Amino acid sequence: MAVSRRSMLTGTAGAMLAVGASGPAVAGARPGDPARRAADGQDYLIGCGIADATGAIAGQGMMGYSELDQVATGLLMRCWARAYVIVDRATGDRIAFVTADIACLFQSVHLAVLARLAQRFGDLYTERNVNINATHNHNSCGGTAREYAYSLAAYGFQQNSHEAEVNGIVAAIVAAHERLAPGTLLLGRGELHDASANRSRVAFDLNPAEDKAEFPDAIDPAVTVLRLRQGGRDIGAITWFATHGTSLTDRNTLISADNKGYASYRWEHDEMGVRYLDGPAGFVAAFAQTNPGDITPNLNVIPWHPTGPTEDNRVNCALIGERQYQAGRAAFAAARPMSGSGVDAALRYVNMGDTAIDGDYTPDGKPARTTPAMMGASAAATSSEDNWNTQLPFLYEGQQNPLVIALGGVNAPVEQWMRDVQAPKLIVAPLGILPPRPWAPLVLPIQILRVGELVLACGPAEYTIVSGLRIRRVVARALGVPVENVLMQGYANGYSGYVTTPEEYVSQQYEGGETLFGRWTLSAYMQEFDRLARAVAARIDPGRGPAPLDWTSGPQPNLLPPVPPDVPVGGHGFGDVVDGPAPGYPTGATVSVTFAGAHPNNDFHTGGTYFEVQRDDGSGWRRVFDDNDWCTELHWSRPDGQPAASLIRIDWTIPPDAESGRYRIEYTGDGRDPAGAVTRFGGTSAEFTVG
Repeated sequence: MAVSRRSMLTGTAGAMLAVGASGPAVAGARPGDPARRAADGQDYLIGCGIADATGAIAGQGMMGYSELDQVATGLLMRCWARAYVIVDRATGDRIAFVTADIACLFQSVHLAVLARLAQRFGDLYTERNVNINATHNHNSCGGTAREYAYSLAAYGFQQNSHEAEVNGIVAAIVAAHERLAPGTLLLGRGELHDASANRSRVAFDLNPAEDKAEFPDAIDPAVTVLRLRQGGRDIGAITWFATHGTSLTDRNTLISADNKGYASYRWEHDEMGVRYLDGPAGFVAAFAQTNPGDITPNLNVIPWHPTGPTEDNRVNCALIGERQYQAGRAAFAAARPMSGSGVDAALRYVNMGDTAIDGDYTPDGKPARTTPAMMGASAAATSSEDNWNTQLPFLYEGQQNPLVIALGGVNAPVEQWMRDVQAPKLIVAPLGILPPRPWAPLVLPIQILRVGELVLACGPAEYTIVSGLRIRRVVARALGVPVENVLMQGYANGYSGYVTTPEEYVSQQYEGGETLFGRWTLSAYMQEFDRLARAVAARIDPGRGPAPLDWTSGPQPNLLPPVPPDVPVGGHGFGDVVDGPAPGYPTGATVSVTFAGAHPNNDFHTGGTYFEVQRDDGSGWRRVFDDNDWCTELHWSRPDGQPAASLIRIDWTIPPDAESGRYRIEYTGDGRDPAGAVTRFGGTSAEFTVG
């Protein structure tokens, strides 16, 4: 396996991929500079950028677990967008690749980002050559989607968090674009076997033996790292590995970036010395997903129960994040030049709610089709391996849900042919045919990106490891490259639930219930990826396909009550210390300071911080930690009987390597008056000693 993963591009299609892009499939190419390229030996222009995409950290629903009682009460770590722009200097062709620390990259967000890019760059960055994907962190800000299926789970559409997400992604791309400089790419590979487990083994075991043989432990252990350099300096890394962003459980109510965000922080902040508030990052480390649809980071799986000392399972988050960081770092260190060069990109929209499928792509060889999106009972039950809570305790995974069976499901408005295609799913929500418009997208993009010998098959869903394998196989065959050179890039350019194999689907575990377009969803993706890959190989323009829905039209419900104007906590002014620190602390202890604050959503402090932990270095107070550090937390609450006042508690768990000395905590808040004016204020704790 190790040898084949490093195989060179083979076949006629592979040879065509290795040359500079040309023809209709890569329209918009710009002239390169071959003379300059030959002089410095650097084939690409490369730029990396990072930007803050954190939305509301208090009082709004969170996204990932889709549970109404998971409402944000503060901040553990910020959510970042990490962008990489790669330009082939020989042809001028380029791609932009973005990984965001969010649950899902919703189509409404994707389209909004593309519109902003068009305003700024014209046709330089388009839906064809831009890929935006999510880490699938289950602790990000909710309400960013305009699609009802995903906004209502967070109490409706929240314009402020939507804008923060869109602006952060655009800002990251702009930052990467502005830092383009000659550079080189290297590719590293490895394996990681102790950061994931299969949470749906009963479904996985229904797959054919030849598929299961590819994954002896029922996980995808592959670690793939793209190493980006300018001159002789490393400026970034993208690490792909399949594990869910569910280390922090649904009992956590602090906005965070989960295990992949922790891995990024370890590489950027702890190893490379990035300080996010001190100017452009010199190194950007993204940890992207592949096909973790049935893969959990919670290694004890069934029944799920936290093994760490806290119910939010902070220990697991750091453990799984650390293991990804170390595995990525090892593959990065062993990275080598790629056998192919240049970049390619192609994208086509497909109506996944109405796709006729040729028998070549189904297990039984018979033609099939998809239906509009339908959610099953097992999806509403949520994943028993990763969810503490459930909104509907009478539902559970598997086909036999007695109450739903007794009620006949919610099948009344669903036509018989749709039920047949969706069988054996018990339909509880016919999302694709609900008024006033589909609640989940039906017309969705699939995309193929190539960077050197690495090919990404990019899809807008959560693919199980065997589903990802089958798509990789058809893409590799069409392009004439080894399957090891193709990765499944899930959570990309949209979101539409899960994709199981037809064999997995029949067990109706959580993933099968969330395979929205029916049993043959994967077969439809295989067919459409095959067609797109063949168009890329033949240098044929695949066409855009049907237009996606305009999600900006129609009503956008917001179920949250208005936030009242701020008033200070009774007996205090804004910024006062309500509960101060002790005089001194040893390392490992937690310092807690509570301020009379204001609602954090008045100003997200984008690119900044709500507070600083400061140390007196002899010449003045210097910031040593802020609200993005793993060792700090911000907790927001309302005092009893004071519905317009805010308490802001800041916790700092002192790291073992913290310097001895005098410290204090400084908080910055923003109060909103009845007229809507927002005024900044601050507060500072008493000094305390450490060590």
